[in-house]
Amino acid sequence: MTFESLGLSAELLRALADQGYAQPTPIQLQAIPVILDGRDVLAAAQTGTGKTAGFTLPLLQRLNEAAGKSNRQHRPRALILVPTRELAAQVAESVSTYGRHLSMRSAVIFGGVKINPQIAELRRGVDVLIATPGRLLDHVQQRTLDLSQIEILVLDEADRMLDMGFIRDIRKILALLPERRQNLLFSATFSGEIRTLADQLLDRPVSVDVAPRNTAAETVTQVAHPVDKARKRELLSHLIGANNWRQVLVFTRTKHGANRLAKQLESDGLSAAAIHGNKTQGARTRALAGFKDGSVRVLVATDIAARGLDIDQLPHVVNFELPNVAEDYVHRIGRTGRAGNEGEAMSLVCVDELKLLRDIERLLGRKIRSETLPGYEPDPSIQPEPIQNGRSSGRRAQPGGSRADSRPRSRPSDKPAAKRQRGPARAERPNGNAGPTKQAGQRSAEAKRGTQHKAQHTRRSKPALLGS
Repeated sequence: MTFESLGLSAELLRALADQGYAQPTPIQLQAIPVILDGRDVLAAAQTGTGKTAGFTLPLLQRLNEAAGKSNRQHRPRALILVPTRELAAQVAESVSTYGRHLSMRSAVIFGGVKINPQIAELRRGVDVLIATPGRLLDHVQQRTLDLSQIEILVLDEADRMLDMGFIRDIRKILALLPERRQNLLFSATFSGEIRTLADQLLDRPVSVDVAPRNTAAETVTQVAHPVDKARKRELLSHLIGANNWRQVLVFTRTKHGANRLAKQLESDGLSAAAIHGNKTQGARTRALAGFKDGSVRVLVATDIAARGLDIDQLPHVVNFELPNVAEDYVHRIGRTGRAGNEGEAMSLVCVDELKLLRDIERLLGRKIRSETLPGYEPDPSIQPEPIQNGRSSGRRAQPGGSRADSRPRSRPSDKPAAKRQRGPARAERPNGNAGPTKQAGQRSAEAKRGTQHKAQHTRRSKPALLGS
């Protein structure tokens, strides 16, 4: 079947031909006709299946067919909500590409950049708006955005938005939209939270499911390499060098871990860059551009930052650390094996992560092949230790972090923690200056005890603050 048979307009078919696309993917075959009919859709779609075009093409056609409706102020008529900046930029590029032969205006807004240029663009008028929830609400609060004319709402990668704690923001946004609208929800995994949101949002939806839910693409070869935690970096460098991998996406659990690993790989002679939420948008864009053009060989990323990365024919994904949430494994390895291409996903698994590996295998419904590499056999005497960093498998991101896409925030505990770490007396400094006197050290110890007593009382009286 071809795109022509799906009922797309000549302008959209021309844009598809410009990109060399002739055959629709399974998700496109199922979703496009239903969306063109105006129905609500609940779609189970893995990353790399062509789902962005699956909702972008019919969305543009429906808006274009209704272009005669009065919208003189060019208020947004379609809203596409996404969880991260990178995914927002990717979707915006698709809207621009497929709508190039239509008289349609689009804009993308997300945090981490100045808001004034976005305000200016919104004032010029927009038909299709792609946004992250936090920055969208910033504009609403500043009264620079009117959502009263929205005809189509898309929640893309809804599972990640809920995982990042956006549910409260999503509900606020839904309250600002007209009651009569078409709703499209796309998700790679389906938790109880997603099903609850779908029940509240969708009106008699058509289910589009092209693959078993919570599963990885069949085009991705998966393998787990048992290795001691202390030797993971050594093994990763060996795999990249010995196999001459030229483009590798590596996942860590934390931002600091991503920075540290990128520096270590650089010291091993491998060009590497880190991408995560603490990086400025400019730094994230430069790192991704370098990875795509080949000047950066290894891109080290956290789960949130990597969501939305669209890299053609990415051959290798490595889980340097397994995710605490099993569903994140599906999203990670979905960066490779896209659009029918083959890909390889490797996980470096230490003894601490064996339970996480079992959780992932339980989600996938099958075992992941294990291969111990010669020279990197794990030490059987090492006992497992609890994993404390990263997101807990039993707790989603807190709503307080829902503006992570809008602007960087310091953790409430950062500065107090620094103060608590100061002891009553410091060792002699490298420049020879002595530390505090003994008397001053005693006063400091007394003050510290008073601070600890006050902190205990505070913890009893009000909940602790969570860092972003």
